[in-house]
Amino acid sequence: MTLNISKLRIDGGTPLKGQVTVRGAKNLVPKAMVAALLGSTPSVLRNVPDLSDVEVVTILAELHGAKVDYDRETGVLTLTPDHNSQTAERNAKDIQLFGGNSRIPILMVGPLLHTIKTARIPNLGGCKIGDRPIDYHLNALRKFGANVAKDDASGITLEVPEDGLKGTDIELTYPSVGATEQVLLTAVRAQGKTVLKNAAIEPEIIDLIAVLQKMGAIIFVNDNRTIVIEGVDELTGYDHTALPDRNEAASWASAALATGGDIFVRGADQQDMTAFLNVFRKAGGRYEVIDHGKDKGIRFTHPGGELKPVVFETDVHPGFMTDWQQPLVVALTQAKGTSIVHETVYENRFGFINPLKQMGADIVVLRDCIGNVSCRFYGKSFGHSAIINGPTALMADNFQVPDLRGGFSHVIAALAAQGTSEVSGVEVIARGYENFEQKLKDLGATFEVLERKASEAPKPDAKIDVPTPETVEVQD
Repeated sequence: MTLNISKLRIDGGTPLKGQVTVRGAKNLVPKAMVAALLGSTPSVLRNVPDLSDVEVVTILAELHGAKVDYDRETGVLTLTPDHNSQTAERNAKDIQLFGGNSRIPILMVGPLLHTIKTARIPNLGGCKIGDRPIDYHLNALRKFGANVAKDDASGITLEVPEDGLKGTDIELTYPSVGATEQVLLTAVRAQGKTVLKNAAIEPEIIDLIAVLQKMGAIIFVNDNRTIVIEGVDELTGYDHTALPDRNEAASWASAALATGGDIFVRGADQQDMTAFLNVFRKAGGRYEVIDHGKDKGIRFTHPGGELKPVVFETDVHPGFMTDWQQPLVVALTQAKGTSIVHETVYENRFGFINPLKQMGADIVVLRDCIGNVSCRFYGKSFGHSAIINGPTALMADNFQVPDLRGGFSHVIAALAAQGTSEVSGVEVIARGYENFEQKLKDLGATFEVLERKASEAPKPDAKIDVPTPETVEVQD
């Protein structure tokens, strides 16, 4: 059990300078752990970060009978599956409660349907930054042949027909990462061929495909976002090194820009960050890629002088990731001029700006699409375009963080602000940022930990509390 920061007192105004190390991607590691449940032999995953999401998946896997050994120092995790349905049946109540801490349980459905012929989808937790309906997942699972045996307030139970799951043709209405992962994890053991159109092709998806291929899967990634999977009868374990977390790397880059700092991010990889690096440079940031020797990574620097306004929109890969948007917005409050951000991925992503406005930021949120083309939120009531006027001096304030990326952004805003801030709900940051407290210390941040909270999943009788997004004022 890890005790993570829950509440911080932060003295702002000091540039962050120093080095941090990023390990495996949060958006890959838990999914690779789920994939290991499909194997008939143990799997070894390397470069695993010490995140609360890893703890949650570990608990869920163990409740299903798997054995998980994780060396936090080396980042090596070994998962040995157990395909005994009785273990899951005995632990059904705990699975329901622990599963409510994360959105990972729904990705376990495919592997569990193949191995123990039944699976339960609990009411899902995670960051409430958008609707993220499970309809994509359920529709896909039904097309494979899964039957809904029970549907109630606590969740949904699925079962496999006597003749098993069969390959199918699926076309997503939106290239959802979660739905793509669901199809991959289900199709690899389904009978026959599965064709997935309009699939997500994020680097983490491609790395998950690499994991599944090592296990014996047959997967083709074709043009036009089409993935073809030929089902196989058996998968074995894998030995895989997770790709680095580009979202954490971009977060620290934005922190350097927002605080006037200089941060070397060891492990950051240029190839998967090109869209971010372009915007970072256009905003006036400076970076240096080091791709040789043992200290591979990227150094991000605020070069001094004024930052420049930028206009960009978030999009699925290879576009500008939605996870990069929030930390960068903090930096853009210091740019001279007007920056415009069009959010096209999650409809509620701008709830995090309320504390920024309280701190003095000049940000207006609009319902209109402000970008090259209208997005899927056109004509709806969501505030999904932001206009940021700067530079504005940020002044310290007290606030509660709303979600993972918003939480990181608020901490960085407090570090950039003048005065002393108190930030609550910081434990959510442990979902995606390893050793956050130590990294702040290594970068010279001035702060005091006021409260700590265990990152482990709640006990069976504990209430699962996931904060809802703040309502942001939208200008008509």
